[in-house]
Amino acid sequence: MSTIEFLDLGKQPITNNFLTQQKPIEEFFYNLKIMFNEETKLVSLVDFVPPEKMFNETYAHRASMSLTMRQAYKELASKIKDRFNPKSILEIGSNDGVFLKNFLDINPIGVEPCKNLAEITNATNIKTYSNFWNISLGKKIYNDVGKFEFIYSANTISHIQNLDETFLAIDNILADRGVFVLEDPSLLEVLKNISYDQFYDEHAYVFSLTAINNLLKRTELEIFDLEKLTTHGGSNRVYIKKRSNPLNISKTVNLALAFEKDFGIGEFETYKKFAGCVEKSKTDLISIFERVKNKNSKIIGYGATYKSSTILNYCGLNNEFIEYFVDTTENKQGKFTPGTHIPIIKPDNFLRNDIDFVFLGAWNFKKEIFSKEKKYIDNGGKFITHIPFPQII
Repeated sequence: MSTIEFLDLGKQPITNNFLTQQKPIEEFFYNLKIMFNEETKLVSLVDFVPPEKMFNETYAHRASMSLTMRQAYKELASKIKDRFNPKSILEIGSNDGVFLKNFLDINPIGVEPCKNLAEITNATNIKTYSNFWNISLGKKIYNDVGKFEFIYSANTISHIQNLDETFLAIDNILADRGVFVLEDPSLLEVLKNISYDQFYDEHAYVFSLTAINNLLKRTELEIFDLEKLTTHGGSNRVYIKKRSNPLNISKTVNLALAFEKDFGIGEFETYKKFAGCVEKSKTDLISIFERVKNKNSKIIGYGATYKSSTILNYCGLNNEFIEYFVDTTENKQGKFTPGTHIPIIKPDNFLRNDIDFVFLGAWNFKKEIFSKEKKYIDNGGKFITHIPFPQII
């Protein structure tokens, strides 16, 4: 299998390893390098991080903490009920149950390896298996519950390192007329926006529709519909069925595959060009921070996200540049960012006037943030972002 490395983002920490002390005695780092598979057109990390180091009882991200995500999942649940009206549903990567709470009337089932999150969902009458998804777990759930009319997985399949086993396990537990929906960041949008922070330890892969289509050719599954989303800076919601399922394949699928081909998603030259853009983005972002800091300006960060960890560590933006991060996630507050050791605090109701610049760690929630911080903006407050290129807003 021919794979070619095209991007080196340096030594990186575990993105969800928020530190309890600013100068830890020991901290795990790995080499974040990205490669392209010429056969499947799949983009992945060169070296995978052991899942147990990332997904465990200290996992910090809770999807329900974001108003944007709560609303998005509520709207999706309504759409699923109207279109498919499933009588049984399974979610792979159920987090804190923010999606499955919309299906309590049909006894939804969750899969969540992070025990702290599984405890939350089990306590809300959502039966949750606190295990990693694989064929063995799929068989156990089948024996316990049976097959499912609807399987959903958002921002999780890209985390699972053995994709062939992942899809086979889904095929085994999906009803003959069932539907599987996979939702993950779009590689096309990453390339267009130079959003290289989509590459981090959890994202073993960043999917193009082309790569998913190629991988499914090894299975009895196929894509039949597609939605493009703004979620997480641009995602694909891919609708998948068994080949024997007579559901029609939407024209949207072939149009999207053709667009990706024209863009160059299957050509290594595209990724070489992207790597050059990433290097320029780094240089330009550092230049902005140095220029602002030389004026003794006060800079804080907004949203100590997993994605921002890649940016901070790759660009060397530590607590000498950013005074602190504000973040609404309670189990990040009072801790420090991995690798760069920037304090994380609970946000006030609004940004204070003594803050000169705010780095958008959660740039993909810019609309929600700008709406909340309208007073700060009206008073002349400024934001720094690296998407789609480093700039002051």
